[in-house]
This record gives sequence, C-alpha cells and structure tokens, in this order.
Amino acid sequence: MIALAGLLFAWFAVFGGHLMEGGQVGSLSNIPAALIVLGGTLAAGMVQAEVRTWKTAWRLFPSIFWSHHQSGDSAIGKLTHWGQLVRRNGPLSLESESTKEPDRFLRLGLQLIVDGADGGKIQQSLQVSMESREHEWLRTADFFEALGGYAPTMGIIGAVLGLIQVMTQVDDMNAIGVGIATAFVATIYGVGLANLFLLPVAGRLRADALQRSQFEEMLCDGLLAILEGEHPRLMERRLKEYRL
Repeated sequence: MIALAGLLFAWFAVFGGHLMEGGQVGSLSNIPAALIVLGGTLAAGMVQAEVRTWKTAWRLFPSIFWSHHQSGDSAIGKLTHWGQLVRRNGPLSLESESTKEPDRFLRLGLQLIVDGADGGKIQQSLQVSMESREHEWLRTADFFEALGGYAPTMGIIGAVLGLIQVMTQVDDMNAIGVGIATAFVATIYGVGLANLFLLPVAGRLRADALQRSQFEEMLCDGLLAILEGEHPRLMERRLKEYRL
C-alpha cells in the first residue's frame, strides 16, 4: 500500500503545486500531446519487447501495490511446524500440507520431500525455480525502466512538433503564447510519466525481486533442514538470522 500512497502523493504534489502557483487544470489537458507521449512510448516498447514480456509486465505490475507474499515469521512458523511433523511421523505426513500450501515455491519443496527426493535434487529444483522467477521479475523491471527512458524523449518530440505548429502562426502573438504553453505540456507528460510512474515501478519491481530471492533462499534452507531431520528449534533460530 505504501507504493500506491507514494504514487498518489507524487502526482498530488506536482499538480497541487501547479494549482497553488495559479495554474489551471485545463492548461495541462492536451489530447494530442498525450497521444504522442503515450502512443510513442508504448510503440517503442512494442518494438523492444516480446508479447510474453508485455503479458508478464502487466501481470506483475499490480503486485507492487498489493503484495501477496507471506511474512518471514509466518513462513518460519510453517517450516518449524513441518519439521516437527516429519520428526514424529516421517516425510509422508507432509502430503496433506503440500496440497493446501498456497505458496508455489513452498508447495514444490514439500512435494519433492514427500516424493522422496534427495537433498541435492531438492536444492537443484528449488534453485531453478528461484532463478527463473527472479529473472522474470528483473526482466519486467528492465522493461518498465526502458519505457521510462522513452517517455521523456517522446515528450520532447511532442514539444518540438507543437513549436513547429506555433511558428506557422507568427502573425498572431496571442496564438504564439498559447501555442508555446501547449507545446510544453507534452514535455511535462513525458517527464512526469517517466519519473512519477514508470521508473518508480521499475525500481520497486527490482527491489521486490531481490527481497523475494532472499525469502526463497530462507525457504530452501528450511526445507533442506526438514529433510535432514534437524531439530525444529535449531532450524527456527537459524532461519530468523535471515532478518526478512
């Protein structure tokens, strides 16, 4: 929720400052400028990225506002409980737990333990899953960052096109003043879209990817400890050192 609050506050600060300086809301409304900036930015993104990247980007985008990842303490509590079950009843006691576990990474680890995989196989499978997920998130962050680079340039193009139109009306000084103001709206759109939306989204996705990777490393450590029969209290104490 803090990401959503920050995004709304950023736009409020910019447009609130504009109004406090005596500006009008209508002076920032320009459909041609919006078409140039948004259309040009999206078109450049279409040239750069594959369809799969687009789908992934818009699938992961909402997660920066409403994260569904469980907390570190909650995950450690689950791992400790499962460790106790395995010490009492063996690995097959985790079968029912694996079917109802919502976290895909944990569910994979539990299923591998139930299926009797050895530690090396479990670690390898979880590592592949971890790296694949991290690569997906970082690729998406790179995509939004690239869009953040295109948007200001599209804004400049829109401003130049507007100034070209202004110069065709040099006989009307009033029209020139209005035209110049309108032309620079495109620059505001481009810079604002990049710095108040696209680049922050890219940064948040990259930070979430790294945080999730550390979280999954802790889960992998815990699952291997369960397989090896480590005492749950010792495992819990060690996992809390990850400080998630």
